[in-house]
Amino acid sequence: MSAWVSGVGVCAPGLPDWPSGRPVLAGSRPYGPEAALRFDRVRLPRNEARRATLTVRLALQAAGEALDAAGLDAGRCGAVFACAGGNTEALDALCQALLEPERALSPGQFNHSVHNAPLGYWSIATGSMRPAVSVGAFDATFAAGLLEAVALARLEWRPVLLVAYDTPPPLALRPFRAVGAPFGLALLLTPEPLPGSIATLRDLRIRPGAADSLPDERLERLRLSNPAARALPLLRRLAIGGSAALALPYLPAARLELNVQVR
Repeated sequence: MSAWVSGVGVCAPGLPDWPSGRPVLAGSRPYGPEAALRFDRVRLPRNEARRATLTVRLALQAAGEALDAAGLDAGRCGAVFACAGGNTEALDALCQALLEPERALSPGQFNHSVHNAPLGYWSIATGSMRPAVSVGAFDATFAAGLLEAVALARLEWRPVLLVAYDTPPPLALRPFRAVGAPFGLALLLTPEPLPGSIATLRDLRIRPGAADSLPDERLERLRLSNPAARALPLLRRLAIGGSAALALPYLPAARLELNVQVR
């Protein structure tokens, strides 16, 4: 399988967007995690914007940047939203409510506890009626989402937006799932090149072995701190340019291998 990367979006500490994050990932600018997140591309109606959680805003910010970079309308694109943990703040709120005598559950919290809630908000924001799927696969979530998105782009011969994101859980849940920092990214994948396409992804295959790490210690800690950040070796290659074989984490003792060629 193969696909073209025709748009990139990033929303993470120290990597607020792709133009700012690209020189950091390429090694020409030091990584500073203190840089704040930006949410200027969420584009939800007022009522939905008030209810949007960090998880939703993180996903929509990255998605909006990738679409803007390609100059495509969301109505033309399928979508794969990949998240390992979902909205753990909403899950914690529901669990806390169940401990109360009257067990009054907030409809809003219940809505946000659903794994595909960010995908629903994206459909509201864009009005897209194209096929979309929500994927979760623990630490293999980005690789699973990438496989799904490339397959959909090839099968349906249409652009597919891959959005991967995860946020730190509340304190009560951190012993069960350690996510150290919020991280969101989006790749607009197309079955054929567009005028602004930046790279091709080819020969995706699952093989035994370990995944790639990053030479920068601070970026490596970020990579390990969030399932969505497992995409950082791919983003680094897109920032550096050239061609390379990459290995992303998949199932235990297995990895997703792919070849990347940047224009």
